[in-house]
Amino acid sequence: MALNEGDLTVIDAMLSGGAEASGLADFRQRFPDLSLTRCDAADIDTEVPFREYPGLSLFLVDATDHCWKITGDPARATGIVVARHKTGA
Repeated sequence: MALNEGDLTVIDAMLSGGAEASGLADFRQRFPDLSLTRCDAADIDTEVPFREYPGLSLFLVDATDHCWKITGDPARATGIVVARHKTGA
């Protein structure tokens, strides 16, 4: 499944508040063909995010060639990774 501008607008709305858990509650219903992975930003810090939100980074995943890789091309996206930034203590 490729992401189009309408899909990205919906994802933006889900993530723009920075409330990852509640913001993504409906993700699998809205996008049943996309994978969703959550991790800490330190786990993926060598990659460039597709978009950034308060406390979160969004990465697009391309798994069309068996092994998945991060992509900047929404047309190749088969999933997303949402990486949470650690807040200062």
